[in-house]
Amino acid sequence: MRYQELQTAAAARWQSLQQSAYVLIGTATCGRAAGALDTLNAFRHEVERRGLSVPLIEVGCMGLCYAEPLVVISYDSSRVVYPNISSEHVPRLVESHLMAGDPCLELALGTLELDENGAPSIPELPRFEHELRLILRRCGITDPGDIDHYIANGGYAALDKALKMAPEEVIQQLERAGLRGRGGAGFSTARKWRACREARGDPKHIICNADEGDPGAFMDREVMEGDPHQVIEGMVIAGHAVGASEGYIYVRAEYPLAIKRMTVALQQAAARGLLGDDVLGTGVGFHIQIAAGAGAFVSGEETALIAAIEGKMSEPRPRPPYPSTAGLWDKPTVVNNVKTFSYVPLILERSPDWFASIGTPGNTGTVVFTLAGKVNYIGMTEVPMGTTLQTIIDDIAGGVRGNGQVKGVQIGGPSGGCLPRSLLETSIDYDALREAGSMIGSGGMIIMDQDDCPVDAARFFLDFTTQESCGKCTPCRLGTVQMLRILEDISTGEATLEDVDLLRELAEDVQHSSLCGLGRTAPNPILTTLRYFRNEYEAHIRDRTCPAKVCHNLTAYFIVDEKCDRACEHCVLTCPTEAIEGGAGKPKHIDQAKCVNCGTCLALCPPEYSAVIKLSPITELPTEDREAKERAIAQGVS
Repeated sequence: MRYQELQTAAAARWQSLQQSAYVLIGTATCGRAAGALDTLNAFRHEVERRGLSVPLIEVGCMGLCYAEPLVVISYDSSRVVYPNISSEHVPRLVESHLMAGDPCLELALGTLELDENGAPSIPELPRFEHELRLILRRCGITDPGDIDHYIANGGYAALDKALKMAPEEVIQQLERAGLRGRGGAGFSTARKWRACREARGDPKHIICNADEGDPGAFMDREVMEGDPHQVIEGMVIAGHAVGASEGYIYVRAEYPLAIKRMTVALQQAAARGLLGDDVLGTGVGFHIQIAAGAGAFVSGEETALIAAIEGKMSEPRPRPPYPSTAGLWDKPTVVNNVKTFSYVPLILERSPDWFASIGTPGNTGTVVFTLAGKVNYIGMTEVPMGTTLQTIIDDIAGGVRGNGQVKGVQIGGPSGGCLPRSLLETSIDYDALREAGSMIGSGGMIIMDQDDCPVDAARFFLDFTTQESCGKCTPCRLGTVQMLRILEDISTGEATLEDVDLLRELAEDVQHSSLCGLGRTAPNPILTTLRYFRNEYEAHIRDRTCPAKVCHNLTAYFIVDEKCDRACEHCVLTCPTEAIEGGAGKPKHIDQAKCVNCGTCLALCPPEYSAVIKLSPITELPTEDREAKERAIAQGVS
């Protein structure tokens, strides 16, 4: 079947849907974690009970993860967005909105509109003024399980166009656009494709790297769950451009919903002649299969990923040769990230000059980030390259919770670096972040406030990379362990200032001598926190105090006698280690030998008393409470 026939049929179905009432329910992983399936079932029950003919459509995430379960109701030419809709809200929405035309605005987040790119926009939310949704433009408003939704909104038009172009012309389009790989390294996509095309050896292969293992990163997952066909379309175009007929999508097994939706999308594309031996009747053949990974973080490195697909131990190998000349089964192979493939159809559809006009010179297009940590609006955003960290944190993520202040921003997951508040005007692009000591990496962004400890953050990320190291090369296998031991000594107050210098030297050695990207980037959190937060490292050592009151061995919880209501039993009843002494009517004290610093007592102490305090160091304890101080000192807390 020719593309025009597919597009005509799909457009007719889409137009029919737009003219009726319908309900969109976000059932991506974030939505399901918030109870979206219960919301969906409640809608099904209410619609069936009332005999209504209203389509209930499962969609992906719009990026507003904090508002999940997110529901959009289209009725009488208006589309209203509702946040945090549980099953209890559903009967009212069905009766009032779908039956009586009352949109229940007190429950609404705003109205849904589409911008010039066909992307969702909620005018009532200022964040959309700063975003530019390109690869996220269909997420949250079209059904990822219905290929007609994708085709009706321009899907596979770029593939149809590409198949009528010479392969080199396709590569030239990406070169003019300035597309750089979105997997973290930022390498030129056109150069990689051209190297593969010109390499000797057949068959050539295309691999989509969807092994997203960074803590706090979920952009690739959301793209696959919300708009899987754009990934497929980009891969088929890549196959035509480099002369490959086989493709693999390497997805971590911890993404079952992404695998399910990608599988359905592949089946639908094959059924419509968009995959197979004769794509769109052009004689071009391309097949894609899914390879589920076991979840090793090192598999995100392209040579380790290739080894995993081949059935070998997932270990990196020295480069050169690069995969573009000797990759899967030693044949020329293109390995690109989910987001990189997703941009390809858009560039061919809209023109490379249009794409190149977005962003900054050498850093064109947009970038997708997940927003996590101490911000008000957890979720995902897509912004033009060149947007500042300040804009993302304040205008999109809603600022720090509780009117706090940003202390640092960890960008790029455990492979990235931690930048301080003074660098919030830094431009989000490959070059500016690299100069600051960080990197875009996977696109994870974790915002920290005054209650976060940079030393502990560096220890957390290094602990992750140490466990995920494959152990093949000595610098990474031994160097990460030694760095972690020094960080643990610092966080417990057992290190010396000489250890800090040793830590920096060791980090630089590991960075320059490791075999693959995991080892070479593992020291980034250490080097950046030492560069920007050295005073806090020194406080842990000189003063044996954690300024943020995070590191357990350098903090302690106490109960101030004069503030404690002796009849209150909240802390006593909830302490998991029975560390709080004193019964009803008696003064309460914390046995520091039993306390594990869980903070339950502080969290549950009634605000009208605020008798529980967290202190670091012990000398911060009020002098009038000498008995508690002396007992704590005697038990070795200080």
